[in-house]
Amino acid sequence: MDSARLGLYGALGVLNVAFVATWIGVRRRHARDQGPSIANVATGFVTAFFDTLGIGSYATTTAAFTFLGRPSGELIPGTLNVGHNGAACLETAIFLTAAAVDPSLLAAMIVAAAIGAFISAGWVSRMPRRTIQAIMGVALLVGGCVFAATNLGLLPPGGTALALHGWRFTVAISGNFVFGALMSAGIGLYAPCMIMLFLLGLHPLAAFPIMMGSCGLLQPLSGIRFLRSGRFAWGASLGLTVGDIFGVLLAAFVVKSLPLTGLRWLVVCAVLYASAAMLRAVWKRQVGTGRAAIVEAG
Repeated sequence: MDSARLGLYGALGVLNVAFVATWIGVRRRHARDQGPSIANVATGFVTAFFDTLGIGSYATTTAAFTFLGRPSGELIPGTLNVGHNGAACLETAIFLTAAAVDPSLLAAMIVAAAIGAFISAGWVSRMPRRTIQAIMGVALLVGGCVFAATNLGLLPPGGTALALHGWRFTVAISGNFVFGALMSAGIGLYAPCMIMLFLLGLHPLAAFPIMMGSCGLLQPLSGIRFLRSGRFAWGASLGLTVGDIFGVLLAAFVVKSLPLTGLRWLVVCAVLYASAAMLRAVWKRQVGTGRAAIVEAG
């Protein structure tokens, strides 16, 4: 194993020890909060299972939360980053050596995503509810279109390269910094990162360790910031974590692959439903605020 991967495994271990210690440390603040429900555990299991197969979990989990009506919109980004950290850690440990991608590209893209997430998590934890719902509503709409385009064969199939050089290397790192920052707002990294790498000519298999390694290192960093701010749902996060463990292990070691086209169409429907619900909530709140202002002025 090369030194870059060894270093990433070491960082993965250190960050997750810090994450767990922080989660235990803030437990007292949430002593009276609602615990995990069966629905939370089931959501974690299903979304992590398909996340391991390459579909992603943020959009599908957000759709499930929207359907269930909890947690509230402003808590969803933090709940995703905290609750799905267990899946990200396991997937990184399993898939970091899955393809012979260039170690320098792998390390640079993962570090860039982690830095982007750490910086943006502080901003997201202070955003008002309406802003978060608007961002996630638009992102889910775009995500639904991406899933549909994938099914219709409209996205690039990827190239044969296992390394990127020159301007392609710079674009890949810069793009992953942005995608890492968006993760803190509850916008999944898998789809945009994969599309970018395919457009740059990278082999499809090489994208997996990059995507999963990026999430594996950025989520404990952003998760720690959400834990400290309290902007997450304790019970839902714990439920996702429990379900994640079983979902990842089943997908990685038992099932390994599935025909996913039909499932993606179901995901399109679920994601578009969540997008419409969030944007509708933003619209109603905006209209309500405007009416209140008119009444007050009158």
